[in-house]
Amino acid sequence: MGAAVVTDLATEIVIPVCAVVGIAFALVQWLLVSRVKLSHSSTANNGLNDYLIEEEEGINDHNVVVKCADIQNAISEGATSFLFTEYQYVGVFMVAFAILIFLFLGSVEGFSTKSQPCVYSKDKMCKSALANAIFSTISFVLGAITSVVSGFLGMKIATYANARTTLEARKGVGKAFITAFRSGAVMGFLLAANGLLVLYISINLFKLYYGDDWEGLFEAITGYGLGGSSMALFGRVGGGIYTKAADVGADLVGKVERNIPEDDPRNPAVIADNVGDNVGDIAGMGSDLFGSYAESSCAALVVASISSFGSNHDFTGMCYPLLISSVGIIVCLITTLFATDFFEIKAVKDIEPALKKQLIISTALMTAGIALVSWLALPSSFTIFNFGVQKVVKNWELFFCVAIGLWAGLVIGFVTEYYTSNAYSPVQDVADSCRTGAATNVIFGLALGYKSVIIPIFAIAVSIFVSFSLAAMYGIAVAALGMLSTIATGLAIDAYGPISDNAGGIAEMAGMSHRIRERTDALDAAGNTTAAIGKGFAIGSAALVSLALFGAFVSRAAISTVDVLTPKVFIGLLVGAMLPYWFSAMTMKSVGSAALKMVEEVRRQFNTIPGILEGLAKPDYATCVKISTDASIKEMIPPGALVMLTPLIVGTFFGVETLSGVLAGALVSGVQIAISASNTGGAWDNAKKYIEAGASEHAKSLGPKGSDPHKAAVIGDTIGDPLKDTSGPSLNILIKLMAVESLVFAPFFAKHGGLLFKIF
Repeated sequence: MGAAVVTDLATEIVIPVCAVVGIAFALVQWLLVSRVKLSHSSTANNGLNDYLIEEEEGINDHNVVVKCADIQNAISEGATSFLFTEYQYVGVFMVAFAILIFLFLGSVEGFSTKSQPCVYSKDKMCKSALANAIFSTISFVLGAITSVVSGFLGMKIATYANARTTLEARKGVGKAFITAFRSGAVMGFLLAANGLLVLYISINLFKLYYGDDWEGLFEAITGYGLGGSSMALFGRVGGGIYTKAADVGADLVGKVERNIPEDDPRNPAVIADNVGDNVGDIAGMGSDLFGSYAESSCAALVVASISSFGSNHDFTGMCYPLLISSVGIIVCLITTLFATDFFEIKAVKDIEPALKKQLIISTALMTAGIALVSWLALPSSFTIFNFGVQKVVKNWELFFCVAIGLWAGLVIGFVTEYYTSNAYSPVQDVADSCRTGAATNVIFGLALGYKSVIIPIFAIAVSIFVSFSLAAMYGIAVAALGMLSTIATGLAIDAYGPISDNAGGIAEMAGMSHRIRERTDALDAAGNTTAAIGKGFAIGSAALVSLALFGAFVSRAAISTVDVLTPKVFIGLLVGAMLPYWFSAMTMKSVGSAALKMVEEVRRQFNTIPGILEGLAKPDYATCVKISTDASIKEMIPPGALVMLTPLIVGTFFGVETLSGVLAGALVSGVQIAISASNTGGAWDNAKKYIEAGASEHAKSLGPKGSDPHKAAVIGDTIGDPLKDTSGPSLNILIKLMAVESLVFAPFFAKHGGLLFKIF
């Protein structure tokens, strides 16, 4: 079988060292961002060598800096208070669900402390079911806390950097880009490194108790993925409802009814809108991608533990998924330097290519990194568990599995960009359809979203077929990990968008010159497209992760085959395929009802507070922030309960066969809706920005702001908001979360599930 080149000791050193390097790099980037000061004296020093637009236009520099600092504080306070409120509710849920995990898994063998025969190796003895219950609960809590911390840190960094990006925009678009991108990198590297480090430390601590029982050890570790994703669900849904209620309210009354610009300080919902960017697009997205990363690692580790890596106690081979993530951190570090240090952004047109180069460079370097890890860390051949039999796999086959996941991610990213960037014909066609009003804009946008599903689904299908053929379910798990291996770069690009969006809002509210707003708008438009690319990655990886988890669940629940023609499975398929629609309906309606309250409040302020529109009176921003907060906290609970309770109810009352049908149905329909919803919303948003920018003759013929085509585009954008920022991104959590939850509770379902069928 040919032993691996890397020793176990080397593995034990490499993984934590790479994680610590990632954290150190994040701190260095943060220090560089913090050099931009938000006080007058130091800003003046900073600007000695840099030519400021303000000097040319004679605007009082000191006032601008003070205003930027005040606005930043308001946004930061709003975001922090919302997240604290959200985390109080989520904390209660976390404790309740942890107790549930302990009770369900402990009751499998009646809370017995006796060792039991292993599930897969009957001749060996494994630790008790009670131990599995205790350690699964601990890893669930660890995953949940890491997820919450990831989201919170991301939000803090984004609110720290937004005003600094605005101030840097006075010196040029290149300086502003670097500040926004570095801040995104802080979040990306902290999240990737923390996720890896906590998982690695947990495995080593659990090993002290489990010893040679790797099957039990890695089954308990799956709780880590469940904790990460359950927190991400509430973060994504709660944050998504918050941000879109404020956005829709601000746009409909401000832009359409009162004809005032976006982010105008006279608009009462403007602070809530900017707070929303941080709690939804940053904190929610951070938790979401952390959840994907944790689950794909857990899925790979579970399958590996019942393969030759586990039975031979080959620690290096076992840690192959973690080694890929470790190399990913180093690759992303090098890639980030290309954007911040090696090449300079000189003009607006350089922004989008620079972000795209990040994706290409990281993918190319990562391919070499995967080849290196596969050659050094794996034996030349080994066996992988494949539904009851052991399949012989070569190390080069596993390299192809990871690489195809990585490149499929790039394909999905670029297809998403083609359909959502206003540089290409699909979005320009949507913008053109605004000539005849909002209805045609909506029709064209929906058609674009449905069409954009085709190539990503083929990319996912090919990667599933190839990776399963080469290395069974383990192949699919590592393909998902391949797609997420460059997570630090992906997150940096993703977080860059909302930071730029906030920077533009701050420039508008601080009354900065039109030219600065043009620069921040250009940063924001590129960020919009990259955010859509990030969502494409998240959805693609969610499909692969949930399939890998599904495979692990089927193996653990001892189902030999999932036969679609049996009624038990088929009814599950139908119900599972319906769940994403039910979930989307809940989240869309939540945004709608919250936006309704916001619109009424903004109208009330415009009508009852004299002097708002003239800029003489200050709007009541706090009431709008409170409306968004209250609505999102109240409305995030029903969709969250739907996702968390479905596997428990189906598994307990209908059994593992029906549950396997539900998981397959939800996966198949959820991926399609998620991709089309995200891309439709992104296209409508960029069609509006295309008209507003007026960069080409075609765009000028549709504008300017306030024209009928522009108003039609704003309506399309408003409809797309909950699609691209609430329902779409939350659906990928739905399909992953149900799969990982089923896997964690599989021992209980296999033993006691299907109560209804047992009675009748």
